[in-house]
Amino acid sequence: MVISVDEKPAIQALERAQGWLRLPNGEALRGHTHEYKRHGTTTLFAALEVHTGIAHVGHYRRRRRREFLDFMNRLVAQYPDTELHVVLDNLNTHKPKHDRWLARHPQVHFHYTPTHASWLNQVEVWFSILTRAVLRGLSATDPRQVCAAINRFTAARNERPVPFEWTKVVVYPVGLTHRYADLRK
Repeated sequence: MVISVDEKPAIQALERAQGWLRLPNGEALRGHTHEYKRHGTTTLFAALEVHTGIAHVGHYRRRRRREFLDFMNRLVAQYPDTELHVVLDNLNTHKPKHDRWLARHPQVHFHYTPTHASWLNQVEVWFSILTRAVLRGLSATDPRQVCAAINRFTAARNERPVPFEWTKVVVYPVGLTHRYADLRK
């Protein structure tokens, strides 16, 4: 089983100012303003089954090795007697010099993305979808509300999971443009 794992730290519970915005022409629009009040943060750990598209999440107050290993223990418990290949970035909490946890779990194999290439980890795509669908514009007065919104999104998406398919787009080289007006063509 190949699983992509990463974390999204410091997701803020922001209470956004809402109300009516009066326009100069007399009309009014309901929406959010740029003002907000902070109510704490949460750190999200997520694992994405590459083959199926199913996601597993864990919420923590901090992002340390302790929280990472707790999440990994929960993940390993969901796949007893299964060889797990885990794709990770090069964060220091993922790769200590002498990894006793990894030695105790011989069925788990860590594979690290190259430095500055965390985009190769497919859970990053899932984070992007989560951000656009749930986190952007979310108004919450407590980090638990943020966690609940993430859990609802994850449960709904896991009902009909879809694995990500990477495709290659053909890129044709283009010569340099020397005038600003030519950029719009």
